[in-house]
Amino acid sequence: MIPFSVLDLSPVTQGSTAADALRNTLDLARHAEDWGFKRFWLAEHHNMTGIASAATSVVIGYVAGGTKRIRVGSGGVMLPNHAPLIIAEQFGTLETLYPGRIDLGLGRAPGTDMLTARALRRDLAASADTFPQDVVELKSYFEPTEPGQLIQAVPGAGLKVPIWLLGSSLFSAQLAAMLGMPFAFASHFAPDALLQALDIYRERFKPSESLERPYAMACVNVFAADTDAEAQRLFTSVQQQFIRLRRGTPGQLPPPVDDIDSVASPLDRASADHALKYSIIGAPDTVQQGLAAFIRLTGVDELMVTGMVYDHAARLRSFELTAQAHQRLAEAEAAQPA
Repeated sequence: MIPFSVLDLSPVTQGSTAADALRNTLDLARHAEDWGFKRFWLAEHHNMTGIASAATSVVIGYVAGGTKRIRVGSGGVMLPNHAPLIIAEQFGTLETLYPGRIDLGLGRAPGTDMLTARALRRDLAASADTFPQDVVELKSYFEPTEPGQLIQAVPGAGLKVPIWLLGSSLFSAQLAAMLGMPFAFASHFAPDALLQALDIYRERFKPSESLERPYAMACVNVFAADTDAEAQRLFTSVQQQFIRLRRGTPGQLPPPVDDIDSVASPLDRASADHALKYSIIGAPDTVQQGLAAFIRLTGVDELMVTGMVYDHAARLRSFELTAQAHQRLAEAEAAQPA
């Protein structure tokens, strides 16, 4: 059975603080480690009051320092917001502190709105044009230094931190294939290009020194509970958050409601349902069947799961049930004749 991993956005729920969110993130990471998840990734978003992981490398250090074995990384760092050398130094430092446990996932979107992108001193047109060159430059900083090399990442040089390309369209799939890098698709909010992106990545992949064959991961929303009805209720928090984001009024993660149609118009509901198409919601058997179906559909080498659940205890329970479903799937696979 393929490995399962976790994407956490450090959700700030209504009535709580960023400090609460970050403590909950570490608590979830510790549980995820015990439950057998392979990675725990955090994402860069800016000017969003419902997400506490803007300083992604700092939060990665906090989580890695509070865990022992699980890989910790970015899903992702939005590289055009930063100089490649800065990211190499940050992740070189993380790898030095927590050797063999750090991943660097890169995206090319702003991770925010256009006004905030300008506040980040980002040149939107230029940064999009130079993303491939920036990726190559960043990769070079993790190679051993050459005689006479004038610029190097300290620490960073020679550490070979694993670098992933992340995407929600076809661009990064093509670039990851060309550079021989692992690829992760954000199907948890951008479902449309999932299968085409995976096909392009696999068909065009060129082996590299770091990766001999394509390695693809996709992310899905999972909301698991003891009953289908309770899981569906938990899901209404992210539905509301997505609708508010589309309306231009993002905020903290709202509590669940008994009926999403009581707070959303049919158009809002349709938009949210489309974006959140790859969401697995239900009791343990329902979740197990949904996970198996998604793996069959995509043929991914690894599955990343995320879940913006309002109540922290319910969020832990959702990931615990997901880990249990993973174990049952592994047992069923092992029992099949060779």
